[in-house]
Order: sequence, then structure tokens, then C-alpha cells
Amino acid sequence: MKQIGFDNDKYLAMQSEHIKNRIAQFGGKLYLEFGGKLFDDYHASRVLPGFAPDSKVRMLTQLKDDAEIVIVISAGDIEKNKVRSDLGITYDVDVLRLIDAFRGIGLYVGSVAITQYSGQPAADAFKKRLTALGVDVYMHYPIAGYPSNVSLIVSDEGYGKNEYIKTTRPLVVVTAPGPGSGKMATCLSQLYHEYKRGVSAGYAKFETFPVWNLPLKHPVNVAYEAATADLNDVNMIDPFHLETYNVTTVNYNRDVEIFPVVNAIFEKIAGESPYHSPTDMGVNMAGKCIIDDEACKKASCEEIIRRYYQARCDVRMGRADESCVQKIELLMNQMKISADDRPVIAAAEQLAEQTGNPATAIELENGKIITGKTSSLLGASAAALLNALKELAGLPDEMHLLPPLIIEPIQQLKIKGLGNHNPRLHTDEVLIALSISAATNPAADLAMQQLSKLKACEVHSSVILAQVDETLFKKLGMNLTCSPVHQTKKLYHK
Repeated sequence: MKQIGFDNDKYLAMQSEHIKNRIAQFGGKLYLEFGGKLFDDYHASRVLPGFAPDSKVRMLTQLKDDAEIVIVISAGDIEKNKVRSDLGITYDVDVLRLIDAFRGIGLYVGSVAITQYSGQPAADAFKKRLTALGVDVYMHYPIAGYPSNVSLIVSDEGYGKNEYIKTTRPLVVVTAPGPGSGKMATCLSQLYHEYKRGVSAGYAKFETFPVWNLPLKHPVNVAYEAATADLNDVNMIDPFHLETYNVTTVNYNRDVEIFPVVNAIFEKIAGESPYHSPTDMGVNMAGKCIIDDEACKKASCEEIIRRYYQARCDVRMGRADESCVQKIELLMNQMKISADDRPVIAAAEQLAEQTGNPATAIELENGKIITGKTSSLLGASAAALLNALKELAGLPDEMHLLPPLIIEPIQQLKIKGLGNHNPRLHTDEVLIALSISAATNPAADLAMQQLSKLKACEVHSSVILAQVDETLFKKLGMNLTCSPVHQTKKLYHK
């Protein structure tokens, strides 16, 4: 069993209390820029074992009577149909998903702000759609010379041109489908408008990573650099905090670089800035809830290796630049880790070499590695999944949970009925067949009962998987990596 390194209950209590204190510091009104993923922060749960993926929203539900949500999306991202790579949906569709998700847990979504608007037709259409759905929409505009021209920014021709977002609650959580949407600019624009209306309000930033009170080269912080290699984020010592307090803290380059500008904007709006450093602006308490540092270090090193393989696959598929791989290689060298530290990789590659076909390996919670090879009936991932369930159920390896008489009719349907070219069953098809068999086959029923035990298990494929298999492993909560090669030499891969 993977060792717990993070106290999630302590985090929920400490984090909500800290945010309440920050609201009080500003006289009862706080704009909180919420970075990272709210509902499904699996990166945090992997590098901080014990951190629940939905911890942030659970924390917000403790403040739901005082909180409202403003979702920010860039007009440019709407226009170019920018896609969330983890979900495979465009940013505008994700705004709708987020609204439903927040409402589903009792959080109030006040409005949507469309930023950087300069007449984009797609943004106009999205505004019309939201308005028809009963969602209030506000438009914010580009500001010439942003962010350096502070005099223009903090004026009626800068922030003053933006539509004032009407809010009714003490805590306004400003979030977005992804980075670069304009969350900080929206918060600061609101401060400008609030002060013009005689309302005292404040701004704070909630980013889980990098963890400000861990060392610069702590694996948890290095794993964040690996995760954001495509954004060119670099962790660094906060020089403003060190100069003011003589205390070493960690932030990342964009916040450090923009801080003098943000500080100047604060001074222009309110007369003085409440903050002396980027670290001061943050409210993240995650670092104070680590209870086993070694467990978190180990988990973070594993994550860096996973990010390395993901980057290599992204380059192979044309989604990323080779510089991402090179950056993560440097981080791996700093941490003195390699692919050899991920046993499922060698197991899958060795079987693939022996058989001359794709292979998949799964490392169970007890450390035992189960493999699956490609056959005429099953893809390698489907075979590995069945073999892992048999092992967890204590069933003999030679047992056929799905005999050919069950698999072959499905293959006939795929080829003759649906026109597919690959007759082998994918992971989702295997689980559907197994669940049907469970109605009459006690062994299949026992195997199905083991599915939850696959959560957090490691898995590696010797080839880039089809989307359906990748998605299935993620739904099971398994940590997947793939070697950066395709099964065939075709140019088009589903």
C-alpha cells in the first residue's frame, strides 16, 4: 500500500480558515484567483499521497455561504477553439461543464467574464449562448501596453473600460478552464471598480504549486516544473520575500516577474500595497499539511518520470516541442532518477521484444507486476487488465475469464457489423463483456469486484495507446505511461 504523506483533513480545515482570515484582512471582500484544477487535481493527489483530487472544491463548500464563482475565459481561446488536453473539450464547453459542476455541489456561479475581447465573432456567439442559458456575461478588453503601462491600466481608459462584474458575496473565486485566461487581470480590474465605488476589497492568489515553504529543489516542486514544461514555468526563490523578511520561499518566474507591476497597480488603486512579495499574495497551506516528507518525495520522483514519458509521446504526436523533453531530462538528472526507477517500463518493453508485438505491464499495490501481450482476441492492455483482475481475485492464471465463445461474437460485431478493422477487444469492451459474464459466472463476478483495487496502480504500454484504452485507465485511477512509438507506421491514429 502506498504510504500516505499528506493530511487531507488538516488541509481542509487550515485552508478554509486561512482564506476567512484573508477576507477579514481586507474588510470583508476578497477576490481570490484560483489557479490549477479545482475538481480533478490528480497531479496534486499523485505527488502528495493522501491529497484528495477534489480537496479544493470540498474546501470551498465549507465557505459556500460566503462564496461566489466568476469563471473567466479569453475571447482568443474561444475564437481558436482551444482544447483542454486532459478532457479533450474546448475551453468554452468546459465553462459550461464547470458551471454545472459548481452548481452540482451547491456553489453559486455569479457570472462569466470574457477577457481580451476585440470583436471576435465566436466570443459574441458564446456570449449569446450563455445569456440564453440565464448566465450573466461581462466583457473585458485589451489594454495597450499591458502590463507595464501602469498609468494607462489604472485609469478610465484601462480597467475603467471593462464592464464591472456585479458580485454579492464576501469571497469571489475567480477561476478559468486553463492558464492564460486573464484571472489576475480580472481580479485587479474588479479592485479598480470597487475602489471607485468606495468599496474596500482585496486580492489573493491560490496556487497549490510550487509549494512556497518547501525547498526550491524539493521533488514536489520539481514535479511541478515537469508538469508545466510546456509553459516554460521555472521555480525560483522569491527575491522580494527574502529581502523583506530574510526568509527563503519558493514561487515561480511569472509571479516574480509580474510582482513589481502588480504592486504598482495596488498602490495606484488603493494608495498602498498590502503585500511585500509574491509569496505574501498566496494563501496556499498545502506545505503545512505534509506528514511524511519521504513519501511525498518518492511519489514526486515517480511523477517526474511519468511526465517525461508523456512529453515524449506528445512530441511524437506533434503536440509539444522537443524542448519540453529536454527540460524534464534535466530535472530527472537533478533528482538522479531514470526510467529504471519505474519497473513497469522494463517489464512491458521486455515482453514486447520477446513477442514482437505491443505489450502492457501493470504494477499492483503489493509491487507485483502483471503483464499482458497482444493476441488474436485481445489487445495487450485488455489482456493485462484481465490478468491483473485474476491476480487480485486469487484466480489461476490459466483460467479464461472470457473464453473465445464470448469474445468471438463481439469481434464479429466489430468487423462485420460496425466496419472496424481491428478485431481485438479494447479494455472497455473487455470490461463490458466481463460484467455481462458476471451474471452467470462467479469467477467473472469475483474479478469485477477487484476493479477498485486498481486505483493508483502503475501501468505502462510499449506503444501509444488508442484513446479508448487511455481513457479507461484514467477512469480507473491508474497511472499510465506509454513508450513514444505507434503500433503501426500509419500516419493517422485514432
